[in-house]
Amino acid sequence: MNENVPHPRTLDADTATTYATWFKALADPTRVRLLNLLAVERRPMSVGEIVERSEVGQSTVSHHLKQLAEVRFVLTDKRGTSVYYRVNAACLSCFPTAADAVMGNPVPDPAATPCEETP
Repeated sequence: MNENVPHPRTLDADTATTYATWFKALADPTRVRLLNLLAVERRPMSVGEIVERSEVGQSTVSHHLKQLAEVRFVLTDKRGTSVYYRVNAACLSCFPTAADAVMGNPVPDPAATPCEETP
């Protein structure tokens, strides 16, 4: 057996880095709660709405939403001078796949379920 060929369930370095970035983004309870709110609402929400529902200040909400947007868990929609945030629906399926992959469970090819914006 060739020692340089990874086991079929072993993550390559690029995939591991991507998944680590996702997990890092969710390592904060406030970000988890904000993402959960957007996932449950399933509609774009303004920062003001999110602040009202999250019991967290505006600057904190904005900071955490920016971090979630950087890893594409949330997407932004600019409407005039307002920005609305919505959950990236693709992440609802690709993130559990990432968790399965890290745990060595069989999963589809990561390239087949990218955490990218869906039309």
